[in-house]
Amino acid sequence: MNRMKLRIEILAVLVVVASLLGGCSTTPKNTTEDHRQTILAMRDRTLNEFYALKDSARAEIEKAPGYAVFNSAGIKLLVVGAGGGRGVVVDNRTGKNTYMNMAELGAGLGLGLKDVRVVFVFHDAEALDDFISNGVTIGANATAAAKYEDSGDAGGGELVVNNISIYQITDSGLALELMISGTKYWPDGRLNSL
Repeated sequence: MNRMKLRIEILAVLVVVASLLGGCSTTPKNTTEDHRQTILAMRDRTLNEFYALKDSARAEIEKAPGYAVFNSAGIKLLVVGAGGGRGVVVDNRTGKNTYMNMAELGAGLGLGLKDVRVVFVFHDAEALDDFISNGVTIGANATAAAKYEDSGDAGGGELVVNNISIYQITDSGLALELMISGTKYWPDGRLNSL
């Protein structure tokens, strides 16, 4: 049993390293400002898609103290999965952008690649400030597609944790994914430097 556990741990490390290196190869090798602009363009595309999927999304974001948008790519290989991405937190009170990184590690049977966009809506200032200052680790989530093609309810696909609504957007619409995983978010020191 210990050999199996060691193999799983080694495989998990290899998957994480491969995911992170793969993410580096798709990131433009330009200036810090170019990286920021790439993230902001992803944010704008994601928000437009989110607004089209959920009628009340624009009003929800506008009245919230802030929101965040992340792009995440991941891989699941046999019993472990890993992923990573980047995004931006927007403080609606000040208009300030805080650029952040994310990493995910999970367990469960499966095989495949996944590319999703995640929108966070912070329903109070404390949740927003805590997310920016401390990042957050979110874990133990299930999968339920809220919309597939033209069927389903695009108003679903919402997970609420600590006064934060979390929406996951996939190619088939909004989705709520619950799996045994942990996702860590933290500020990107380089992109937040002046």
